[in-house]
Amino acid sequence: MDISTQTTDASPPTPEPTVAQKPNARGASRAGDRIFLGLSRGSGILLLVIMAAIAVFLTYRASLAISKDHGNFLTTFEWNTNLNPPVFGIAVLAFGTVVSSIIAMAIAVPVAVAIALFLTHYAPRKLSGSIAYVIDLLAAVPSIVYGLWGALILVPHMQGLYGWLNDYLGWTGIFSWEDGAPRAMLTVGILLAIMILPIITNVSREVFRQVPRTHEEAALALGATRWEVVRMSVLPFGRSGVISASMLGLGRALGETMAVATVLSPSYDIQASLLDPGGGTFAQNIASKFGEATEQGRDALIASGLVLFVITLLVNGAARAIIARRKEYSGANA
Repeated sequence: MDISTQTTDASPPTPEPTVAQKPNARGASRAGDRIFLGLSRGSGILLLVIMAAIAVFLTYRASLAISKDHGNFLTTFEWNTNLNPPVFGIAVLAFGTVVSSIIAMAIAVPVAVAIALFLTHYAPRKLSGSIAYVIDLLAAVPSIVYGLWGALILVPHMQGLYGWLNDYLGWTGIFSWEDGAPRAMLTVGILLAIMILPIITNVSREVFRQVPRTHEEAALALGATRWEVVRMSVLPFGRSGVISASMLGLGRALGETMAVATVLSPSYDIQASLLDPGGGTFAQNIASKFGEATEQGRDALIASGLVLFVITLLVNGAARAIIARRKEYSGANA
């Protein structure tokens, strides 16, 4: 007999799959699956339709305003929609929005990450729960309450800090102060940092809690200190999560309205010093002028809102690109 035939005949037969292993041919056609698939697909399509509708509305109304603008919409330092023809621009608003958000992020992100690390890897469980509860309460405080606190408490107590910065860093020009009311971009940035701190802290804390215990135990077994465990295991694992949390906080900082309008002394000038009153943001300008604006003025404000909308989309797109480039650090690939 041929050896190949003998070998083939001697091979054990393939076992039949059990009932639990057999694929359910009717699973894709069940009513529940079809309903869930339709709801999921419809929700995604509805979200895209809403975003597209917002973009079309903003673009249409913005085009009406910009076509009548006698100045340069991107570089004009003036906002006067009651003139004939109207003159308005977003140079000051864009500068103030970006600067205040950068100040807020520079203060809030390191503090929030430090708090999240303390709550997850250093603090006792009872203390960690109490601090986390207080942070959650900060996230629930309305914006107008933050604005009132900033105007009545924060602004009067900023004079000491402004004086110290002027004495030691005034030579830079960025921190020079002329003893005016501290209703400036630095105060706005500090207030925004306090407002976005709970968002970044809570998301970062949940990300750090997902670090595999085996990673930390392996680092400890190799003789690493607690800080080395955090630096080599926790932070790389949670990097993408921290970036996502920071973008959530940045989104709120860019669009914050009432708190900024309550604290800032707006003007349509770009100040070289962060301590000089003046400037403005997109959201603050819209909130303060929309009620008394004419039809042309509302279109101009909607045009500025379109710019803020585009900035927000670009920021989120950049965050997604950063996370995609560092996907090796995400929890899904750990």
